[in-house]
Amino acid sequence: MIHPLSDVQTSNIGAGTRIWQYVVILPGAKIGKNCNICSHCFIENDVVIGDNVTIKNNVSIYDGIVIEDNVFIGPSASFTNDKYPKSQNHLSKYPKTIIRKGASIGANATILPGIEIGSNSLIGAGAVVTKNTSKESTVVGNPGKPQL
Repeated sequence: MIHPLSDVQTSNIGAGTRIWQYVVILPGAKIGKNCNICSHCFIENDVVIGDNVTIKNNVSIYDGIVIEDNVFIGPSASFTNDKYPKSQNHLSKYPKTIIRKGASIGANATILPGIEIGSNSLIGAGAVVTKNTSKESTVVGNPGKPQL
């Protein structure tokens, strides 16, 4: 299901994926099956999204980001792909940010570029993740810190 008010330029979309209104997906993006991409999302070209992924409203997924299977991304979570952004200054290659299988990212969390979020991790709402997280960890705060 692709909502008629979305702009989907890729044909690399798995069966059963739902794309809601006001979503823009560029031609190079790859999206798995049974995903739910909610309204007002933007997905760039060099992006890979696995199967059974939920991306809630107002999330932008930029070049260099890989999201594995069964990941949840909460509303207005922010991904960055350039540590030192400047207007009209584009990198020739963006650092890889990898969200491993089964991870959950809370609303308004910020993930810096080149970070790996471990499998089955939980990133708390509003956390700012500046370092890799281990599998099955819970990370909260600014900067994000693992909880014991």
